[in-house]
Amino acid sequence: MSQNVGDTSKLDKILAEQREYIAKREGGYREKSLKMYPWICGRCTREFTRANLRELTVHHRDHDHDNNPPDGSNWELLCVYCHDNEHSKFEDFVRYGGGGEKRREAATHNPFAGLKEAFEKKS
Repeated sequence: MSQNVGDTSKLDKILAEQREYIAKREGGYREKSLKMYPWICGRCTREFTRANLRELTVHHRDHDHDNNPPDGSNWELLCVYCHDNEHSKFEDFVRYGGGGEKRREAATHNPFAGLKEAFEKKS
C-alpha cells in the first residue's frame, strides 16, 4: 500500500502538532521542576517513581502560580497529601490571621538548671 500526498501532509501536520504540544508541556513549570529536583516529597521525604509520579505535585512557595523563575527557587515538590496540608495551613493563616499578633519571647526558664551541681554535692 502506498500513501498519497494528502495522507503524508496530514500525518506531517499531526506529528508537528504533537511535537509542539510536547515542547510546550515540557516548558511548563511541572516538567522543569521534575527535571531539576529529585522525585522526593520535600516534607515527608516519600520517594517517587514513574509509576506513582502523578502523586508528586509542584508547590509554589509564595503561593503565586505566575511566579516561575527559571532557577526553580519558588518551587518545591510535595506529595498530594503534604501539598493539601500546606495549602490548608496557608488558608488558615489568611482566614485567621497571624500577621497582627505580637511575637512571643522564647521561654527562658530551665527546669534542669543546677541539676548537675546538685548531683555533684551528693557524690
